[in-house]
Amino acid sequence: MKNRLKKVLCSLITVSLCSTLFLGGCGKQGKDSAAGKTADGENGKKEIVVATNSETGGLDPAGMIALTYLSYSVSALDELLTYNEKGEIDYRAAESYEVNDDSTVWTFHLRKEAVWSDGTPVTAADFINTMVRSLDPKSGNGYANYLFPVKNAEAIYNGEADAGTLGAKALDDYTLEIALDKPCVYFLDLLRLPVYTPSCVKYADAVDSGWDKDPKTSVANGPFYLAEYVPEQYFVLKKNEKYWNADKVKLDQITYRFFDDQQSMASAYETGEVDVAPALQSSVMDLYQGKDDLVITDTIATRYIYPNLNVKPLDDVRVRKAINLAIDREELCKMVGDDTEPTVNFIAKYMKDKQTGGYFVDEAEPPFKENLKEAKKLLADAGYPDGKGFPKLTYNYPSLEMDSDTAQVVQEQLKQNLNIDIELNAQELQVNYTERRAGNFDLCRMNWTADFADPYTYLSMLLSNSTYNCSGIHDEKYDALVEQSDTEKDPAKRAELMHEAEKLAVGEEFYIIPLYSMKSCNLIRPTIKGITQIPATGALEYRYAEITE
Repeated sequence: MKNRLKKVLCSLITVSLCSTLFLGGCGKQGKDSAAGKTADGENGKKEIVVATNSETGGLDPAGMIALTYLSYSVSALDELLTYNEKGEIDYRAAESYEVNDDSTVWTFHLRKEAVWSDGTPVTAADFINTMVRSLDPKSGNGYANYLFPVKNAEAIYNGEADAGTLGAKALDDYTLEIALDKPCVYFLDLLRLPVYTPSCVKYADAVDSGWDKDPKTSVANGPFYLAEYVPEQYFVLKKNEKYWNADKVKLDQITYRFFDDQQSMASAYETGEVDVAPALQSSVMDLYQGKDDLVITDTIATRYIYPNLNVKPLDDVRVRKAINLAIDREELCKMVGDDTEPTVNFIAKYMKDKQTGGYFVDEAEPPFKENLKEAKKLLADAGYPDGKGFPKLTYNYPSLEMDSDTAQVVQEQLKQNLNIDIELNAQELQVNYTERRAGNFDLCRMNWTADFADPYTYLSMLLSNSTYNCSGIHDEKYDALVEQSDTEKDPAKRAELMHEAEKLAVGEEFYIIPLYSMKSCNLIRPTIKGITQIPATGALEYRYAEITE
């Protein structure tokens, strides 16, 4: 099946390339997208064009965060600070910080030379603006729970306290104080998340007012700013000449073009419409093997399935365990692509342990092992011997190549191994995201790329109070383990607690169905240098890229 899928994909790409040559591409018209050319085709302007997935969500860090924001923010917004590939602090909007003895009060000193792209000073009030707006449930921000370590944040989110009581204060325009309810050992890691990113008080009011996609009001404090936004087609970022570190920014412009699928992205790269096509299907590895364009990177991500605990019989742990044990992940990956690797963990396979330097998941026994015989017994014990009487469940997934292939294989395996029927429901990416957030699913595809370099980025999603908990999980024992790990300062003991929490959630209660981890297959023009990977996520970063001869 793997070979058949690969041949079909290669054929489709070839056909698509030929069609594109004759018919032209979709999206922005009149664009000669070879690196180093301007929009009207003249040489000289240092510009790259990046392919990205279909438009999802907005550009407001306090709003609904999805792929479009993540593409935009990496080049347009500066966090207070982040970590580089060496694990050292990279100061951005802040130039220094200090913390009190018990690690509950963090004070950040902002760069006085930092301004928004319209010249407005970047102040502490801009950071508080995002925090307060994110804590309004109407904003729909899935990252709001990462503000909960801040004093009174959770109570504000739940409507139990006024926004004015938030433990974030502007001591003056350039001094931001954040007070926590209790010590949080990974707090600095959280600062790269959208909810800790500034939004200009002058323009950023409500998440649905449209300010974020209007170039007149969507100002940026990073290396690039929004110059144009055409829904469902593209958006353009231009160099922010007012950026405090502008001398190190070599590109004049980055254009992101939206594509509905990976096949179209690969075709657009081949025809010169884009200069960077990230996260493509594995068949591209065969087509570009040995060429400088092909760049394979580790992605700190896990592809998995959410079973909705509010839907019968998925509320029965025996059923969830049976499904988990009946899936042959090795065979699944063989059929889906060479860029996948089977996993029974929730925490990403390629996430490093900061203390040991090894992969975190390799430092404990796997949460469970596949076992078809046991799976069949569990299903029978749950009242469905040989699948008899088992209701048909629907599996929602985005209509992307990898997810479609995965859905078909999982459907076939569950029918063959447990004699249960799964109905497949392909959805547009935005629809899939919205339906999952609303809890409108039986089984739903999930993919989580780490937001910061700590296992908590995964474990937090299954907490009872998590804004990303869409499947009805409420486990006090699990919550307590994760909460205990938050304040444990001994790295070895903290790691033990996190391994125990993952074992409970994934290997005992089976709240998710992990499938595989991935490598990212990227096509990049060899003339483009300086593209780096964000250590926390593995995603590509373009802020200091340049074009060489």
